[in-house]
Amino acid sequence: MDIHERYPLQDCPHCGGPGLLEEENGWCVYAVCLDCGAQTAPFEYHTPAQREEAAAKVAKLWNIGKVIRQENGE
Repeated sequence: MDIHERYPLQDCPHCGGPGLLEEENGWCVYAVCLDCGAQTAPFEYHTPAQREEAAAKVAKLWNIGKVIRQENGE
């Protein structure tokens, strides 16, 4: 089972859109809303175990609503 299945995301706390776990070239993971672009802070990892921990932290932050969203003009 991969991190996308293991750590489900609730709908976006800002707009209700779908959330997605994203990875950046094998060094960090974060969650992002596919509709409004809200996202969590990225969590860096260097090993497979750290990747799992990072994904769990990201999912927890997303699911409790700790996200960043830029407003128009920022």
